[in-house]
Amino acid sequence: MDIICSSAGIVNPDCPGQGIMDIVNAGFDSVSLEIGMCCSGFELEHYGCMPKEECGRTLISENPSMVRTCFQKLIETCRMQHLQVGIARTPYQLRDTSRTDLEEILAQISEACIELCGEVGCGFLVIPPLFAGISSEDIWKANRIYYLRLAAAARRNGVIILLENQCRDLNGHLVRGVCSDSAVTAEWIDELNREVKEERFGFCMDVGVCSLCGQDMHEFAVTMGRRMKAVVLRDCDGHHENSLLPFTCVHNGQPQTDWLSLIRGLRETGFDGKLILSMADTASSFSPLLRPSLLTFARAVAEYVRWQTGIELLLKRYPSIVLFGAGNMCRNYMKCYGEKYPPLFTCDNNHAVWGTLFCGLEVKPPEALKTIPGDCGVFICNIYYREIEKQLQDMGIRNIEFFNDEYMPSFYFDRLKGV
Repeated sequence: MDIICSSAGIVNPDCPGQGIMDIVNAGFDSVSLEIGMCCSGFELEHYGCMPKEECGRTLISENPSMVRTCFQKLIETCRMQHLQVGIARTPYQLRDTSRTDLEEILAQISEACIELCGEVGCGFLVIPPLFAGISSEDIWKANRIYYLRLAAAARRNGVIILLENQCRDLNGHLVRGVCSDSAVTAEWIDELNREVKEERFGFCMDVGVCSLCGQDMHEFAVTMGRRMKAVVLRDCDGHHENSLLPFTCVHNGQPQTDWLSLIRGLRETGFDGKLILSMADTASSFSPLLRPSLLTFARAVAEYVRWQTGIELLLKRYPSIVLFGAGNMCRNYMKCYGEKYPPLFTCDNNHAVWGTLFCGLEVKPPEALKTIPGDCGVFICNIYYREIEKQLQDMGIRNIEFFNDEYMPSFYFDRLKGV
């Protein structure tokens, strides 16, 4: 599972050095190329209406081949810093756009982006579906023609095209738009792949859009299944179009994005694609002096999501496992994963429970860990992770992992008191 930092709000394409340096120093090794930074929805909305002398530069919408020129410095800086371009995203139209004549220019921009991806070795390109001025009866027909037109260029350049769920503006309110019905979108992707006779199309799930549209992200992720190749991680308040650092939009102690539903869904499908950390609004609101610290924390947040999403993948890695802890977290593990990944035993620092059974597991002293096979994983099921990790390291134990039940398939268990 790859973690990718969106360049939006962090990197200035005309002067990318500092932004790229901050991203690299924070521990990221992959960045997304956000074409919208040089071709905004506002520019697309005013395509053909903006005198060049007013904007002071050649517009991508007027000359799609300018995509390469606009991002040349950024790409060169990435190469110098050994930072990969892991994914790219084409420009987005405004949600309330009144233009109904942009299909051709959008196709040309997308073709230029595909060529650019091929040059920089970027294997995935998010291309939002067409929607402006298209009736609901014709929406599939129009997008089928659009995406099939791009398939040949994508094949030539080794690029997978990802569709993405969208909002639409209805009298000032954001509601579900194209590709927001997971079942219909899955059918679109399957049909496109059948027509091109290869897996050339996939899906990118925008968490912010799901939140704005009030969708069940668990159901969405499960329905998309293997088709989902990327997830855009961004927080918002459920009412406004924001790109905030995950877990930061909170009201009365409750998250405004249903991260529980998302992580459950990704975990259930065995998602192992690309996590795109999108936090343009959060990054823009921080002083450039604070941004390095923000990005370091953002990296930790993304790692946490990757870990939570991949817990079952982690369990599969070990031929045998042992738990450390005989309390709530151990019990929750046994309820959700005990049958599928049965532990050899559990151990605990409380000598009073040694030799007893807990949820069918024998409770042993920590010293028993010295007898386990060398390829056995030891999963700490206790909130005192770092303290216990240090204890096990001092004992010479290897393959130490953390287990956490915050996003288990069934989280709201009755808690045992005093353990």
